[in-house]
Amino acid sequence: MSDCETVFSPLALTEPLPFLPLAQGDVDYDTVARPQPGLLDHLLERDNTGVILVRGEKVAVPKGKGALAGRTGAGIRLATLPAAYLRDPLTGSADQFEPPCYYLGKADRQAWLALDLDLACAGRAVQDPLRDLAQAADRRFDWLGLREYAPHGRPRQVGLATCAVALSVWHGRQAFCPHCGAPVHPCQAGWAQICQGDASGDQHTLFPRIEPAVIMAVVDGRDRLLLQHNRKWAPGFCSVTAGFVEAGENLEHAVRRETLEEVGLNLGEMRYLGSQPWPFPASLMVAFRARSLNTDIRVDGQETDEANWFTREEFSAALSSGRLRIPQTASVARHMIEQWYGSEL
Repeated sequence: MSDCETVFSPLALTEPLPFLPLAQGDVDYDTVARPQPGLLDHLLERDNTGVILVRGEKVAVPKGKGALAGRTGAGIRLATLPAAYLRDPLTGSADQFEPPCYYLGKADRQAWLALDLDLACAGRAVQDPLRDLAQAADRRFDWLGLREYAPHGRPRQVGLATCAVALSVWHGRQAFCPHCGAPVHPCQAGWAQICQGDASGDQHTLFPRIEPAVIMAVVDGRDRLLLQHNRKWAPGFCSVTAGFVEAGENLEHAVRRETLEEVGLNLGEMRYLGSQPWPFPASLMVAFRARSLNTDIRVDGQETDEANWFTREEFSAALSSGRLRIPQTASVARHMIEQWYGSEL
């Protein structure tokens, strides 16, 4: 019997991941309300509307709480404002277009908005009320990247933050129509953009483009896990195999192609584990566990420069000694590794 053969398949008991940090939202997106004229003004007038603040990939948390990021067991809530704080700066703006304020949805009779302070202040006068609000926010709050915040937040707030960051990054990166080059402006409560049209006057609506990527925990017949090092990563940092889905390709084909390209392994059976948004800038990570049909690793040398099989004992020893470092807890890769290992790390 070869080292790839086993009587009991290492994938036989594989189940979907029960928890992924950025896939926790339980908010009703309330999609039917998004196109309603004056929706944001209406929500700002309601006493039960809460607002979270973002700056690109960062979210506001209470002052002093940013220092807790990375501490095991530490809980961090989002900094939230009542809608009254934004009524004067945003309601009835002379600008005919919607401000960079996003309707995230509703939960337990409360509506939630997110305001991107960077985009809101862009091009405004020094004494504009929104600039005053932004300066006050910098004094009163700490700012954490979504990856740093997510392991410490409550599920609903993590879901709100994930949507807010995804929309904020999209609006921040796409200021012009990719079709005709005309300026774009937010519409549908931040979930779409309206293109102002080309020379012919043609206007159209744009929606966020999501870039699917597959990520796979590859094991062999002895249930050893493959971990690899990308040439761009710091020494000692390793993760599971991953790559973007190409045009016209299904997820399963992408799993097999990326693994063969990066480490020279042919895959047999595979199991779906779960998915989570990864708005850095616009990915959706789709996770699998797959069994390799061979064990002879051949790295491509261009993207991946090292890859190795690990038993649980070898993995534990390398991690304890500091020779090996793995992804942070917000990533799906970390939870895939922990599922294979059998416990949290």
